[in-house]
Amino acid sequence: MSTKVLISGASIAGPALAHWLGRYGFDVTVVELAPALRGGGQDVDFRGTTHLTVLERMGVLDELRALGTGGSPITFVGPDGRRLLHLPAEFAGGDVEVPRGELAQLLHRRSSDRAEYVFGDSITALEETPNGVRVAFRRGAEREFDLVIGADGLHSTVRRLAFGPEDRYVRHLGYYAATWQLPNDTGLAPGSVGLNVPGRLAAVGADHRDPTRAGAFFLFASPELVHDRHDPGQQKEFVRSAFDGLGWEVPRLLESLRAAPELYFDSISRADVPEWSAGRIGLLGDAACGATIGGMGTGTAVVAAYVLAGELARARGDHRTAFARYERLLRGYAQGCQKGGDRTGPFLAPRTAAGLRVRNALLNRRWVLDRMLALGKQVSSVELPDYEAESAVGR
Repeated sequence: MSTKVLISGASIAGPALAHWLGRYGFDVTVVELAPALRGGGQDVDFRGTTHLTVLERMGVLDELRALGTGGSPITFVGPDGRRLLHLPAEFAGGDVEVPRGELAQLLHRRSSDRAEYVFGDSITALEETPNGVRVAFRRGAEREFDLVIGADGLHSTVRRLAFGPEDRYVRHLGYYAATWQLPNDTGLAPGSVGLNVPGRLAAVGADHRDPTRAGAFFLFASPELVHDRHDPGQQKEFVRSAFDGLGWEVPRLLESLRAAPELYFDSISRADVPEWSAGRIGLLGDAACGATIGGMGTGTAVVAAYVLAGELARARGDHRTAFARYERLLRGYAQGCQKGGDRTGPFLAPRTAAGLRVRNALLNRRWVLDRMLALGKQVSSVELPDYEAESAVGR
């Protein structure tokens, strides 16, 4: 009988893991709190040999290249609209950049024929038994699985239930970010233009696929806010308060926020979990070693899904051996990538006028940009086993 695995989370890490586990013959169920796949969100990128190798082994690299945005340049301007700094497409876009929602849909299509997806439900309790994990759900009937994997992001429910409260593992890095969609009624071009003042960035750019739509990206420095993560009204008020009084396009963008049907709002934070597994329960992606923005979290999640599934297949479902190998191979790599998230807020919105001037002076020099791009590719590299080739030799 095949090993039964429950994955919590159907964003990126969960479907990527479901794809590989299904390919290896595991019996996979994915549970997701949202009623359907989540659309929207920022574009996400892959960079370096490790990311591209895993995408190629998945068989999705060519399709992702076809979906690619070509990268997202950003121009920073001051309150008078004068250009302060321009970052070219490859700086943020890496080797392949795609809309996050389209990546999620692709991974769901690639895994749904081998995995059961349950939307609109969530895990409420986990109890490890001698032979598995008994799982209670908010809506569905209780079920038992051999393994449970938390691929449910920085605010992971699985981590909270199995490892302890979120505040043990997640650290606020001093900034918040918000994104939403709005009509492109002023003829914006693809790529973003953003007002940059100390501690704040308000950017907007046309949608790469639909020129009638645009996307706003706001980032601001703030102490940790006490709020309900499921209350968009409260979150919109935080954004309005943080940007009240700024000129340029900010008043128009804040007005569009009132009618926005979907808002992504979260702190820029990082998760650090001393051990990525506890018994039959493991963590994947941001739940284990996450950074909200700038830590190459999407690429790391896809790589980690490949390794976790490969090690479970190699160990024939022996979770103790597989979890130990998975963490030993990836922890250093994931933490190296994660460090980029520590710098995202101060980079995009330095807190002082002097900090803004120094950043702009440095990055207006092409050799500095080239050096940063090269370092990013070095960080995102790790030597990976070829699990399918090993399996073929074993047969």
